[in-house]
Amino acid sequence: QVYLVESGGGLVQAGGSLRLSCAASGSIVSLNLGGWYRQAPGKQRELVARFTSIGTTEYADSAKGRFTISRDNNKNTMYLQMNSLKPEDTADYYCTVDVYPRTYWGQGTQVTVSS
Repeated sequence: QVYLVESGGGLVQAGGSLRLSCAASGSIVSLNLGGWYRQAPGKQRELVARFTSIGTTEYADSAKGRFTISRDNNKNTMYLQMNSLKPEDTADYYCTVDVYPRTYWGQGTQVTVSS
């Protein structure tokens, strides 16, 4: 079993920055297959950024150039640095990690960007 706890969300003005953290515990080996998703009110959950199986990173078009995913495997923690935030980034943000044979999800942290 793997447990993921997100933190760092909050209210920020447009143009501001936030850094989300995802602390992993339990039977976690690494965050090499971790990622961040978000779900805005009334919308489907969507990928924001993730680490791929070939060691690269993948970003949603909306996140490219503004968001950066990173990880510290020594601390079992993954991060999402979000800069130049926009009102349309308002959503609940979830971290995930693939630990064979399943995908684990955190409970989410809310991000609200005011205009």
